[in-house]
Amino acid sequence: MLKDSSCGHVLFSRLDAVGLITLNRPEVLNAFADQMREQLVDVVREAAEDATIRAIVITGAGRGFCTGADVARMYELLSCEQWDELEAFVEVGATVVRTIDGLSKPVLAAVNGVAAGGGANLALACDIRIAATSASIGQTFGRVGLQPDWGGTYFLPRLVGLGRALELVLTADMLSAADALRLGIFNRVVDDGEVVNETIALAARIAAKSPLAVALAKQSIRQAYSGSLDDALQTERVHQLRLFKTAEARDAMRAFVARKSSKQGTPP
Repeated sequence: MLKDSSCGHVLFSRLDAVGLITLNRPEVLNAFADQMREQLVDVVREAAEDATIRAIVITGAGRGFCTGADVARMYELLSCEQWDELEAFVEVGATVVRTIDGLSKPVLAAVNGVAAGGGANLALACDIRIAATSASIGQTFGRVGLQPDWGGTYFLPRLVGLGRALELVLTADMLSAADALRLGIFNRVVDDGEVVNETIALAARIAAKSPLAVALAKQSIRQAYSGSLDDALQTERVHQLRLFKTAEARDAMRAFVARKSSKQGTPP
């Protein structure tokens, strides 16, 4: 079982069936440095393997979610022409989002403040994003002469469409929480002090469902998004027949029928 961690740049705690991962460099808005990316991958993988954790929430300490890479460190490597280390920067970022995107468990982002560059795309890699009213998000790579990585070129167009994605990338503008909600980047916007609690509460609601049903539904929707209707129908059939055979489905249906019968028998 994954144990709570209260030190380092990536913290972990559990609230019943929900695992909370907190990026912990608040003094620099949780920009990634040193082995922080690798630590995040390790914690996410351990949470994925822990059967007692059914949903994962990622957030940032302090007033920021994550501002991506530490630009000062990147500039230092660039000045010394450390191409291998710069390539490793990009590859580890790819590993982070590939790991999150590949999980069968739902992953929710509690965007408590600014999410920029790789930090924005870390949020986009999650299944659901809940933001604080004061949060903002943007593809700021162009401000330092770069293009999006961390899966931004994949996730963003799927959320907002090709034209809008190009506009956001090429201008490198930040979006307010309200504008990101309107574009479908954020699922919800809540009061600043409630974003983590609201996200954990939603994660707990999901975690209360059958883990297999949640995992298969997530897989079905993701596959169907880029596949054909026939492919989606076939996946639905295979998954549904598998779920019909589970004790969770049988027990849930029995309880549903019992509740319905009880209500029908209640006098007006």
